[in-house]
Amino acid sequence: MERTAKGPMDLPFALLVVLLSGIGLVMMFSASYAVADVRTSTPAFYVSRQGLYMLMGMAVMLMVSRFNYNYFSSFSIPAMIAAVVLLVVVLFVGSDQKEAVRWINFGFFNIQPSEIAKVAVIVLFATMIAASPGRLEEKRLLPALWGVAPYMGLLVLIAGLMALQPHFSGIILILAVGGVMLFMGGLALRWIALVGGAGIGGMYILITATEYAANRIAIWQDPWLAPRDGGWQTIQSLYAVASGGWFGLGLGQSRQKYSYLPEPHNDFVFAIVCEELGLFGALVVLFLFMLLIARGFWIALNARDTFGRLLVAGVTVRLAIQTFLNVAVVTNLIPVTGISMPFFSYGGSSLVIQMVEMGIVLAVSRQIRATSP
Repeated sequence: MERTAKGPMDLPFALLVVLLSGIGLVMMFSASYAVADVRTSTPAFYVSRQGLYMLMGMAVMLMVSRFNYNYFSSFSIPAMIAAVVLLVVVLFVGSDQKEAVRWINFGFFNIQPSEIAKVAVIVLFATMIAASPGRLEEKRLLPALWGVAPYMGLLVLIAGLMALQPHFSGIILILAVGGVMLFMGGLALRWIALVGGAGIGGMYILITATEYAANRIAIWQDPWLAPRDGGWQTIQSLYAVASGGWFGLGLGQSRQKYSYLPEPHNDFVFAIVCEELGLFGALVVLFLFMLLIARGFWIALNARDTFGRLLVAGVTVRLAIQTFLNVAVVTNLIPVTGISMPFFSYGGSSLVIQMVEMGIVLAVSRQIRATSP
C-alpha cells in the first residue's frame, strides 16, 4: 500500500472550504475589531492571529490530503487515548471561562480537548466498523447489544468526561455523529432508537440534576428572567439578528459589537453576519455551508471502501450538526451551549483541527479520482 494518494483532490470541496474560510475571516475581523481595540488597543489583534492560524490550517489540510487515508486508521487508538487523557487533564488544570472548564492554556495558545475527541471518535469508529464488517448487522437483541457495546462504552466515557466540564453541546454533537456512523455501519434503526432513547434519558437526568444546565434551560425559555445576567447575550443576539433586516446594515456597520453583544467574534459571530449582511447575506452563507455538506456526502457515497465512506460521513455530519447548533443558539432555537461556528468563530486550535478534518475528506476524494474510469 502506497503512503501517498496520487489522484487529484475534489476541487469543488476544496474551493468551498477556501471560500467559507475567507468569508469567515472577514466577518470575524468585522465582529472583533471593536473588542480587540478595547482589550488590546490593537483592532487587528484577533484577525491577525486568526489569519495566521488559517494559513497554517490550509497548509495542514493540503498535507493531510496527500496521505493515503488508510494510514489514518493506525492513529485511531493513540488519538483516542490522547483525547481521553486531555479530557481528564482539563478538569484539573483547565482555564475557567463562563462557568465551564474546557480549555488548556499553553501560554501562546489554548487547546479544547473536546475538539480532539470529536476527531478521535470519527477515526476510531470508522476503523472499528471497517475492521469488523457485519458485526453491527445482527438482528437479535443480545448479540446486537454485544456488538454495539464497545462503541457505546467509548461514547459514554467521552460524554461523561465532557459532562464534568460541562459541555453539553459537545456531548450532543459526539452522540449524534457516533449514532450516524453506527447506522452507516449497519446497525438497525430499532437498536439505534433504543440506544438513542437511553442517551436522551441520560441527558435529561444530567440536565435536571445540574444547576448549570437547568439555569440555561430557564433562561432559554425566557431570556428576560435575567436580562442583565444570563439572558443578556441571547437578547443582544436577537437584537442583532432583527436589526439586520433583509440586506443588513452594511459590512462593518454592526452596532451590537460595540460592547453590547458579549464575545461577538466567538460563538455569536453569526449574529453579526445577520446584522451586517441581513437575511439575504446570512442565507448565502448558509447556502455555501449546504453546498459543502452536500459535496461531503457525495464524496462519502463514492468512496472506494467502508473506511473511507465512514471517515467522510463522520466529518460531514459533524460539520452539519455543529453549524446547525450554532445558528440555533444565535437565534434562540436552543439554549446557549457554547458551540462555535465552523470557519467563522475565533479560535486557532479549533480552526486547525477543522482543517485537518477537511484534509481527511480531500484525502478520500483523491482515491475516488484515482480509481474512477
